[in-house]
Amino acid sequence: MLGRFVAFVFAVLLSACAATPTVKTDFDPGVNFSRFKTYSWVTKPDGGSPLMQQRIVDGIDARLQARGWKFAPNGDVHVAAHVTSQERQVFNTTTVGYLGWGGFGPAAPNSMTTVDTFEVGTLVVDLFDGTTKRGLWRGTASGTLQDDPARMNTMLQTALDKMFAGFPPGSARASSY
Repeated sequence: MLGRFVAFVFAVLLSACAATPTVKTDFDPGVNFSRFKTYSWVTKPDGGSPLMQQRIVDGIDARLQARGWKFAPNGDVHVAAHVTSQERQVFNTTTVGYLGWGGFGPAAPNSMTTVDTFEVGTLVVDLFDGTTKRGLWRGTASGTLQDDPARMNTMLQTALDKMFAGFPPGSARASSY
């Protein structure tokens, strides 16, 4: 019984973590981002469902355009996005003691191990200078993938909001996350 409770608590904690993806960003501190006004896609995300791929592109477009950038063929900045997923497992062992047969006698340990398998997805967004092809900025977001498309979309939007919260670096809009 205690093993099932521990497994339930773990599942609840795991689902809570799924709602808050881990986001990291990095950028070239020597770049003046204010000189960039346009962008173009060089690599759109592949893998997963075509609907999720389009949501990723639309989400990145919306955040870049909210910062005053405009989509243009051969833009100042080239955007590349990649999606990967990896299956992971967690082993949970619960040991409880109980009194011997019939409730009498010495305590004997009882162990139960359960395996929880889940899939972790990672979105990587890279921005490159369209002229020099040098890397300018990178954002990554990782989280436990969900079966429900509405929850996945919520997780994606949360990740993109966090990812682009301090973008472009050095601007008045930039904030730390």
